[in-house]
Amino acid sequence: MSITRQKAIESAIEYRNDAVSRSRGIPVRDYFGMNVFSDDQMRARLPKTVYRALRQTIEEGVPLDVSSADVVAAAMSQWAIERGATHYAHVFYPLTGLTAEKHDGFYAPDGKGHLLADFSGKHLIKGEPDASSFPSGGIRATFEARGYTAWDVTSPAYLTEGRNGKTLCIPTAFCSWTGEALDKKVPLLRSMQALNKQARRVLKLFGHDNPGMVTASAGPEQEYFLIDRSFYYSRPDLQSSGRTLFGARPPKGQELDDQYYGTIPERVLAFMMEVDQELYKLGVPVKTRHNEVAPAQYEIAPVFESANVATDHQYLTMQTLQRVAPKYGLACLLHEKPFAGINGSGKHVNWSLGCAGIGNLLNPGATPQENMQFLVFCAAVVRAVNRHGEMLRGSVAHAGNDHRLGANEAPPSVISVFLGDQLTDVFEQLAFGTEKHASRGGVLNVGVDTLPPLPKDVTDRNRTSPFAFTGNRFEFRAVGSDQSIAGPLVAINTMVAESLDYVATELEQAPKDRAGFNRAVQDLLQRMIRDNFRVIFNGDNYSEEWHREAERRGLPKASSTPEALDAMNCPATVEAFTKYGVLSEREVSSRFEIYYERYIKDVMIEARLCLSMARTMIFPAGIKYQQMLATTSDALNRLGKNHCTHTLDDVTLLLNQLHQKMAELEAVSKLPEQLELRERCHYLNQTVIPVMNAVREIADQLECVCADELWPLPTYQEMLFIR
Repeated sequence: MSITRQKAIESAIEYRNDAVSRSRGIPVRDYFGMNVFSDDQMRARLPKTVYRALRQTIEEGVPLDVSSADVVAAAMSQWAIERGATHYAHVFYPLTGLTAEKHDGFYAPDGKGHLLADFSGKHLIKGEPDASSFPSGGIRATFEARGYTAWDVTSPAYLTEGRNGKTLCIPTAFCSWTGEALDKKVPLLRSMQALNKQARRVLKLFGHDNPGMVTASAGPEQEYFLIDRSFYYSRPDLQSSGRTLFGARPPKGQELDDQYYGTIPERVLAFMMEVDQELYKLGVPVKTRHNEVAPAQYEIAPVFESANVATDHQYLTMQTLQRVAPKYGLACLLHEKPFAGINGSGKHVNWSLGCAGIGNLLNPGATPQENMQFLVFCAAVVRAVNRHGEMLRGSVAHAGNDHRLGANEAPPSVISVFLGDQLTDVFEQLAFGTEKHASRGGVLNVGVDTLPPLPKDVTDRNRTSPFAFTGNRFEFRAVGSDQSIAGPLVAINTMVAESLDYVATELEQAPKDRAGFNRAVQDLLQRMIRDNFRVIFNGDNYSEEWHREAERRGLPKASSTPEALDAMNCPATVEAFTKYGVLSEREVSSRFEIYYERYIKDVMIEARLCLSMARTMIFPAGIKYQQMLATTSDALNRLGKNHCTHTLDDVTLLLNQLHQKMAELEAVSKLPEQLELRERCHYLNQTVIPVMNAVREIADQLECVCADELWPLPTYQEMLFIR
């Protein structure tokens, strides 16, 4: 075993957990939200008029009077300073997929050798970070540095704790000086506004004149891997690309299913407990933790929140996972496929919509009227997925997710909807007059009480469906583990807003009497279901039969990021985003340029890294083993007992093949300058990635025959099973 691997293993085995959480033994209720400028804090510290104005903004979308900002800023800064904060930061969400922040001090010199607190409404409302190096997709030139952050009133400010102090973090939107969105928050807030407007139009037709603001809600389940930090630092591929570019499958992987929901290892459980505690302090309502299917894979999941707050909390969850892990000698891997041959990690985003006056609009009701309303909203979502499947697929398209989508571990690249047998039967009766087992007979009439009660769990779950109805919400299972949920939520909100706009426009022409309105709803549901039924599928999405059937139905399929982005970049997508004010044409265009560029950068980083590791680590190890075998073979030849010839020939063949493929990878990695941005993506997907895979395949074969003492990289066996 190489010295590097030996030291990494010894470090992992000798690890002792010295990290102790300061919240140990304290009831959760005593510290939940302690680092959040919460509703309780606002109610206690703000004048009643200002507090009520803030609540109206948060709950009803009413614009906040700017004059209130100074009052809020004074209360917020006083609270933060009392808790030990010395700086504040506008946290924003640029198109890098990560968070960004600029720290400023609360204090300024008074000219007399002292400091005075200096944080007013203008500091709260607006910041001005340097925006020159953030992706803009051509909206701005690199030399144009001005960008603005704007306070997001609907997402609470919070304190982050460091070793030497605390910082007040203020969630903000990020835009250019021309007002164009440079981030993920602005489009998300716009999409929620569009969804609210169209949903309320539909609800008004059902007799709800003042239901309150309709809000999209989300509950993202986060999967991740944990490996010993010593192994992480011994793997250049994990450090630079987030995944292993080389590594033979271990003798035992996940075949026995013994990891899934098994007893959580002691060190991992200690890590999980501190993660929970840190997130509780930040008001993140995490609920679930458990072992996932693959060895060294785990999951954490919260309860539902407003989609905007849930997105901010998702960023905090990922940051907390990676920040706490080193305390326990661990590295947290969020890549969608850090280890080939075993399950990757997703981020299942549970999505629903509702309002204070009615509740969850995707919850089956107890009366014919409530069920009629439920069916309309459910059918609108089905229509949205059918009409905008390319948008949904494109929203999860990036290089990391290409390693996961389509395998027998994650939803396939064909977007379909799972409704379950009972709800599908109801839809079939409405649309086609057929009967199975959901009703007692006849064509279902939504205006009378023949619709059977629909419990929340109307059927078993379908883990192979990319977009599944699970009782009172839809679960989008194709989101990548390392991905912000903002993009997928923008897509879902926008396409459902378009579908609800269609519903409202149709029903606004209906007769005003109850019987006439019911007939209009019946007719509309029949048309919507018939026109969009092709996207409903309740079977095994992994099967070859389904893929053939999906092709027959005309459902789009995109097996790679370039294909998915090409399909998404279509007039229907642009029209939906622009019509509902989610993104302007220029903003849409800029985002596609950013997505294509990011794909190119991700693949090129991996290609360069693959070539470097093969040349400087794997090939030299193989040469040493070849020399060892040759020396031994010569000695045995002299004794007339050569048993090494066959192995030597195998190693020599693999080294020759590896040398040839390394040269090929170096050649194809030089991107042709004449290719446009989109063409470069396809070139990388069709030319460079296959050669990278060939280099890996040979290297992994070499690992299986090379002397263990010579192999330079921690193996899958070590990384996945030494905890």
